[in-house]
Amino acid sequence: MGEWLVDNWTEVLGFGTGAACVLLAARRNIWTFPLGIANNLVFIVLFFGAALYADLGLQIVYLVLGVMGWLGWSRHRAADSRPLITRMPTRNILPLVVAAVAGTALIAFALHSYTDSTTEIADAGTTAVSLVAQYMLNRRWLENWYVWIAVDVAYVGLFLYKGLNITAALYLLFIGLCVFGLLGWRRARARQTGDAAPTGPAADLPAPRHGAVTGA
Repeated sequence: MGEWLVDNWTEVLGFGTGAACVLLAARRNIWTFPLGIANNLVFIVLFFGAALYADLGLQIVYLVLGVMGWLGWSRHRAADSRPLITRMPTRNILPLVVAAVAGTALIAFALHSYTDSTTEIADAGTTAVSLVAQYMLNRRWLENWYVWIAVDVAYVGLFLYKGLNITAALYLLFIGLCVFGLLGWRRARARQTGDAAPTGPAADLPAPRHGAVTGA
C-alpha cells in the first residue's frame, strides 16, 4: 500500500484536493479558491508526467483565475454572506461558444505542432471549455454547472484513455458534485430573488450550512 501511494501520490493528492474544491464551490464557500490553487499545483506535476501539456497550461491559467474569482466572490455577497448568484445574460452565449471553438483550434494547433501529445483534439477541447466554465464560475453564473458537467464527462474518457484511472474516478465524482452544486445554486438563487422554491429533486436538497467543509 505504501509503495502504491508513493507511485501515485500526485493522483491521490489531486483526488482529495480536487473533490474538496468542487464541494466547496457547490456550497458557495469562498475557500474553494485557495484549495483550488493547491489542487492546480498538484495537477501541474501530474499532467507534465502524462504529456497533457494543454491541461498543464490550463492549471497555470487557473491560478490566475482563482485569484480573480477569490476577489470577485469576496466583493459580491448575498444576505447569507455567501456569493450572490446571477444568471448568464443571453448575449454572452455566442461569444463564449466562439471563444471555446477558437480556443480549441488554437490549442490543438499548438499541441500538434510543438508537442508530442497524442490526444491534441481532446486535450485542447477540454482545456478551452474548462476555461469558459471557470470564467462563468468566477462571474457567479448559475449555468456554469451545466458546462462543468459536460466537460467532466469528456475528461473521464480522456483520462481513462491515458491510463490515469484515479483521476478518471475523480472526475466521475466531480460530475456528481456538479449536479449537487447545480441544485444547491438553484435553491439559493430562488431565495435571493424571492422566487418560488424549485420543485422536484432540488426541493429535497438540504440547505447548505455555513463554514468550511472538509473531506468529500
